Amino acid sequence: MKKTLYIIITITFFSCQKEELTTEGIPSYIQINEIVLEDESVNPNITDAWVYIDEQLQGVYELPANFPILAEGKHKLRIKAGIKDNGIASTRVIYPLYSSFIIDEQEFITDHTILLNPQVNYLDSVEFFFEDFEGIGIDIDVTTISDTSVIISSNSNNNYASGFLVDSLFTFEIATEKLSNLPQAGAPVYLELDYKCNTKFLVGVYVNFPQSVLQKELLVINQKDDWNKIYINLTPTISESVGADFFKVFIQMNRDFTLDTNTINFDNLKVVY
Repeated sequence: MKKTLYIIITITFFSCQKEELTTEGIPSYIQINEIVLEDESVNPNITDAWVYIDEQLQGVYELPANFPILAEGKHKLRIKAGIKDNGIASTRVIYPLYSSFIIDEQEFITDHTILLNPQVNYLDSVEFFFEDFEGIGIDIDVTTISDTSVIISSNSNNNYASGFLVDSLFTFEIATEKLSNLPQAGAPVYLELDYKCNTKFLVGVYVNFPQSVLQKELLVINQKDDWNKIYINLTPTISESVGADFFKVFIQMNRDFTLDTNTINFDNLKVVY
Protein backbone atom coordinates (compact mmCIF):
# COMPACT_ATOMS: atom_id res chain seq x y z
CA MET A 1 0.00 0.00 0.00
CA LYS A 2 2.79 2.38 0.85
CA LYS A 3 4.65 1.52 -2.34
CA THR A 4 1.58 2.20 -4.50
CA LEU A 5 0.99 5.59 -2.87
CA TYR A 6 4.62 6.61 -3.46
CA ILE A 7 4.36 5.86 -7.20
CA ILE A 8 1.18 7.94 -7.57
CA ILE A 9 2.72 10.98 -5.85
CA THR A 10 5.85 10.81 -8.02
CA ILE A 11 3.86 10.67 -11.25
CA THR A 12 1.68 13.60 -10.19
CA PHE A 13 4.74 15.76 -9.35
CA PHE A 14 6.38 15.08 -12.70
CA SER A 15 3.18 15.95 -14.52
CA CYS A 16 3.03 19.37 -12.81
CA GLN A 17 6.63 20.15 -13.71
CA LYS A 18 6.11 19.28 -17.32
CA GLU A 19 3.02 21.50 -17.57
CA GLU A 20 4.93 24.48 -16.08
CA LEU A 21 7.70 24.10 -18.64
CA THR A 22 5.35 24.07 -21.57
CA THR A 23 3.42 27.15 -20.43
CA GLU A 24 5.97 29.36 -18.68
CA GLY A 25 9.45 28.13 -19.59
CA ILE A 26 9.74 29.36 -23.18
CA PRO A 27 12.20 32.30 -23.23
CA SER A 28 12.60 35.23 -25.51
CA TYR A 29 16.13 36.07 -26.71
CA ILE A 30 18.42 39.10 -26.93
CA GLN A 31 21.23 39.39 -29.45
CA ILE A 32 23.96 42.00 -28.94
CA ASN A 33 26.92 42.03 -31.31
CA GLU A 34 28.68 45.05 -29.77
CA ILE A 35 28.18 48.04 -27.50
CA VAL A 36 29.17 51.27 -29.25
CA LEU A 37 30.74 54.29 -27.56
CA GLU A 38 29.25 57.49 -28.99
CA ASP A 39 32.48 59.44 -28.38
CA GLU A 40 34.29 58.84 -31.67
CA SER A 41 37.58 60.36 -30.46
CA VAL A 42 38.58 57.03 -28.90
CA ASN A 43 38.06 53.35 -29.65
CA PRO A 44 36.62 51.47 -26.67
CA ASN A 45 37.31 47.89 -25.63
CA ILE A 46 33.88 46.94 -24.29
CA THR A 47 33.94 43.17 -23.82
CA ASP A 48 30.71 42.38 -21.95
CA ALA A 49 27.06 43.30 -21.60
CA TRP A 50 25.58 43.46 -18.09
CA VAL A 51 21.86 42.95 -18.60
CA TYR A 52 19.14 44.14 -16.19
CA ILE A 53 15.39 43.58 -16.42
CA ASP A 54 13.38 45.87 -14.12
CA GLU A 55 16.71 46.70 -12.41
CA GLN A 56 17.37 43.03 -11.61
CA LEU A 57 20.62 41.59 -13.01
CA GLN A 58 19.89 38.82 -15.49
CA GLY A 59 23.46 37.96 -16.40
CA VAL A 60 26.83 39.07 -17.75
CA TYR A 61 27.47 38.11 -21.37
CA GLU A 62 30.69 38.22 -23.35
CA LEU A 63 30.20 39.97 -26.69
CA PRO A 64 29.00 39.09 -29.24
CA ALA A 65 26.17 37.36 -27.40
CA ASN A 66 22.80 35.72 -27.94
CA PHE A 67 21.07 34.71 -24.71
CA PRO A 68 17.62 33.76 -23.35
CA ILE A 69 15.46 36.00 -21.16
CA LEU A 70 12.61 34.53 -19.10
CA ALA A 71 10.37 37.55 -19.42
CA GLU A 72 7.17 38.24 -21.32
CA GLY A 73 5.41 41.53 -22.01
CA LYS A 74 6.80 44.99 -21.45
CA HIS A 75 9.70 45.51 -19.02
CA LYS A 76 12.43 48.07 -18.37
CA LEU A 77 15.69 46.96 -19.99
CA ARG A 78 19.09 48.33 -18.95
CA ILE A 79 22.41 47.40 -20.57
CA LYS A 80 25.69 48.37 -18.89
CA ALA A 81 29.06 48.21 -20.65
CA GLY A 82 31.57 45.80 -19.15
CA ILE A 83 35.36 45.75 -19.37
CA LYS A 84 38.30 43.67 -18.21
CA ASP A 85 39.61 45.58 -15.20
CA ASN A 86 43.37 46.08 -15.66
CA GLY A 87 43.14 43.93 -18.78
CA ILE A 88 42.61 40.75 -16.73
CA ALA A 89 39.98 38.36 -18.08
CA SER A 90 39.03 37.11 -14.61
CA THR A 91 38.20 40.63 -13.35
CA ARG A 92 35.23 41.62 -15.50
CA VAL A 93 33.44 44.70 -14.16
CA ILE A 94 30.98 47.38 -15.22
CA TYR A 95 32.89 50.42 -16.44
CA PRO A 96 31.60 53.00 -13.96
CA LEU A 97 32.33 56.02 -16.16
CA TYR A 98 30.05 55.01 -19.05
CA SER A 99 26.29 55.66 -19.10
CA SER A 100 23.69 52.89 -19.38
CA PHE A 101 21.67 52.01 -22.46
CA ILE A 102 18.01 52.01 -21.36
CA ILE A 103 14.70 51.05 -22.97
CA ASP A 104 11.87 51.90 -20.57
CA GLU A 105 9.31 49.58 -22.17
CA GLN A 106 10.93 46.76 -24.10
CA GLU A 107 8.42 44.16 -25.22
CA PHE A 108 9.51 40.55 -24.81
CA ILE A 109 7.78 37.88 -26.89
CA THR A 110 8.39 34.19 -26.18
CA ASP A 111 10.62 32.41 -28.69
CA HIS A 112 11.42 35.74 -30.39
CA THR A 113 14.90 37.30 -30.77
CA ILE A 114 15.43 41.01 -30.11
CA LEU A 115 18.45 42.46 -31.93
CA LEU A 116 19.91 45.36 -29.95
CA ASN A 117 22.60 47.89 -30.91
CA PRO A 118 23.32 49.58 -27.56
CA GLN A 119 25.12 52.92 -27.51
CA VAL A 120 26.72 54.41 -24.41
CA ASN A 121 28.70 57.55 -23.65
CA TYR A 122 30.76 59.01 -20.85
CA LEU A 123 28.68 60.20 -17.91
CA ASP A 124 27.86 63.92 -18.03
CA SER A 125 29.81 64.47 -14.79
CA VAL A 126 33.02 62.91 -16.12
CA GLU A 127 36.22 64.94 -16.40
CA PHE A 128 39.47 63.79 -17.91
CA PHE A 129 43.06 64.44 -18.88
CA PHE A 130 43.45 63.47 -22.54
CA GLU A 131 46.44 63.32 -24.86
CA ASP A 132 45.98 62.01 -28.40
CA PHE A 133 49.22 63.53 -29.81
CA GLU A 134 47.36 65.33 -32.59
CA GLY A 135 48.08 68.92 -31.49
CA ILE A 136 51.16 71.09 -31.81
CA GLY A 137 52.30 70.49 -28.23
CA ILE A 138 51.78 67.51 -25.92
CA ASP A 139 50.93 67.34 -22.22
CA ILE A 140 53.30 64.52 -21.35
CA ASP A 141 57.09 64.55 -21.12
CA VAL A 142 59.99 62.26 -20.31
CA THR A 143 61.06 62.15 -16.66
CA THR A 144 64.52 62.75 -15.21
CA ILE A 145 65.30 59.00 -15.17
CA SER A 146 64.59 58.55 -18.88
CA ASP A 147 67.61 57.91 -21.11
CA THR A 148 65.78 58.87 -24.28
CA SER A 149 63.03 61.16 -25.52
CA VAL A 150 59.49 60.52 -26.68
CA ILE A 151 58.97 60.52 -30.45
CA ILE A 152 55.72 61.40 -32.24
CA SER A 153 55.03 58.95 -35.04
CA SER A 154 52.31 58.91 -37.68
CA ASN A 155 50.30 56.22 -39.40
CA SER A 156 47.27 56.66 -41.69
CA ASN A 157 46.77 60.30 -40.66
CA ASN A 158 46.91 59.38 -36.97
CA ASN A 159 49.65 60.51 -34.60
CA TYR A 160 50.89 58.42 -31.69
CA ALA A 161 53.84 58.44 -29.31
CA SER A 162 56.79 56.05 -29.38
CA GLY A 163 59.71 55.14 -27.18
CA PHE A 164 62.81 53.18 -28.17
CA LEU A 165 65.68 51.62 -26.23
CA VAL A 166 68.83 50.41 -27.99
CA ASP A 167 72.43 49.70 -27.02
CA SER A 168 73.18 51.27 -23.61
CA LEU A 169 69.90 53.16 -23.25
CA PHE A 170 68.36 51.47 -20.21
CA THR A 171 65.14 53.34 -19.35
CA PHE A 172 62.34 55.10 -21.17
CA GLU A 173 59.81 56.87 -18.96
CA ILE A 174 57.12 59.47 -19.59
CA ALA A 175 54.66 61.07 -17.19
CA THR A 176 51.56 63.21 -17.48
CA GLU A 177 51.37 66.80 -16.35
CA LYS A 178 50.29 67.46 -12.74
CA LEU A 179 46.84 66.06 -11.96
CA SER A 180 45.71 68.01 -8.91
CA ASN A 181 41.94 67.54 -8.87
CA LEU A 182 41.51 63.76 -8.90
CA PRO A 183 38.67 62.66 -6.59
CA GLN A 184 39.19 60.42 -3.55
CA ALA A 185 36.90 58.58 -1.10
CA GLY A 186 36.53 55.69 -3.55
CA ALA A 187 35.37 57.73 -6.55
CA PRO A 188 36.39 55.90 -9.75
CA VAL A 189 39.57 56.99 -11.53
CA TYR A 190 40.82 55.08 -14.59
CA LEU A 191 43.64 55.32 -17.10
CA GLU A 192 42.59 54.41 -20.62
CA LEU A 193 45.47 53.60 -22.96
CA ASP A 194 45.93 52.33 -26.52
CA TYR A 195 49.27 50.58 -26.95
CA LYS A 196 51.41 48.03 -28.73
CA CYS A 197 54.91 46.93 -27.76
CA ASN A 198 57.53 44.24 -28.28
CA THR A 199 58.42 44.01 -24.57
CA LYS A 200 56.71 44.51 -21.22
CA PHE A 201 56.30 47.92 -19.63
CA LEU A 202 55.15 49.34 -16.30
CA VAL A 203 52.29 51.74 -15.50
CA GLY A 204 52.19 53.57 -12.19
CA VAL A 205 51.52 56.80 -10.36
CA TYR A 206 53.83 59.35 -8.77
CA VAL A 207 52.07 60.60 -5.64
CA ASN A 208 53.40 64.04 -4.74
CA PHE A 209 53.08 64.98 -1.07
CA PRO A 210 54.27 68.36 0.33
CA GLN A 211 57.54 66.85 1.59
CA SER A 212 58.01 63.70 -0.48
CA VAL A 213 57.20 61.83 -3.69
CA LEU A 214 55.94 58.25 -3.56
CA GLN A 215 56.23 55.97 -6.61
CA LYS A 216 53.34 53.51 -6.89
CA GLU A 217 53.94 50.68 -9.37
CA LEU A 218 50.52 49.43 -10.46
CA LEU A 219 50.61 47.12 -13.46
CA VAL A 220 53.12 45.38 -15.71
CA ILE A 221 51.75 45.06 -19.24
CA ASN A 222 53.09 42.32 -21.50
CA GLN A 223 54.08 42.35 -25.16
CA LYS A 224 51.29 43.08 -27.63
CA ASP A 225 52.04 42.98 -31.36
CA ASP A 226 48.75 44.65 -32.39
CA TRP A 227 47.09 47.77 -31.01
CA ASN A 228 45.12 47.07 -27.86
CA LYS A 229 43.11 49.16 -25.40
CA ILE A 230 43.39 48.68 -21.66
CA TYR A 231 41.49 50.17 -18.72
CA ILE A 232 43.75 50.52 -15.66
CA ASN A 233 42.02 51.06 -12.34
CA LEU A 234 43.73 53.91 -10.45
CA THR A 235 40.96 54.23 -7.84
CA PRO A 236 42.62 52.49 -4.84
CA THR A 237 45.92 54.35 -5.31
CA ILE A 238 44.31 57.77 -5.60
CA SER A 239 41.85 57.21 -2.74
CA GLU A 240 44.47 56.03 -0.24
CA SER A 241 46.82 58.98 -0.94
CA VAL A 242 45.21 61.38 1.50
CA GLY A 243 47.05 64.70 1.72
CA ALA A 244 48.73 64.48 -1.70
CA ASP A 245 49.15 67.76 -3.58
CA PHE A 246 48.97 66.19 -7.04
CA PHE A 247 49.57 63.03 -9.06
CA LYS A 248 51.40 62.07 -12.25
CA VAL A 249 50.66 58.89 -14.18
CA PHE A 250 53.81 57.35 -15.65
CA ILE A 251 54.73 54.72 -18.24
CA GLN A 252 58.14 53.08 -17.91
CA MET A 253 59.99 50.64 -20.17
CA ASN A 254 63.33 49.09 -19.21
CA ARG A 255 65.92 47.57 -21.53
CA ASP A 256 65.44 43.92 -22.50
CA PHE A 257 68.78 42.80 -23.91
CA THR A 258 67.29 39.73 -25.58
CA LEU A 259 65.98 42.15 -28.23
CA ASP A 260 67.99 44.45 -30.48
CA THR A 261 65.50 47.27 -29.92
CA ASN A 262 62.78 47.70 -27.32
CA THR A 263 59.75 49.55 -28.68
CA ILE A 264 56.56 50.90 -27.18
CA ASN A 265 53.85 52.80 -29.06
CA PHE A 266 50.95 54.42 -27.24
CA ASP A 267 48.01 56.68 -28.05
CA ASN A 268 44.80 58.16 -26.61
CA LEU A 269 46.18 58.38 -23.08
CA LYS A 270 43.20 59.37 -20.98
CA VAL A 271 42.82 59.71 -17.20
CA VAL A 272 39.06 59.60 -16.61
CA TYR A 273 37.33 60.50 -13.33
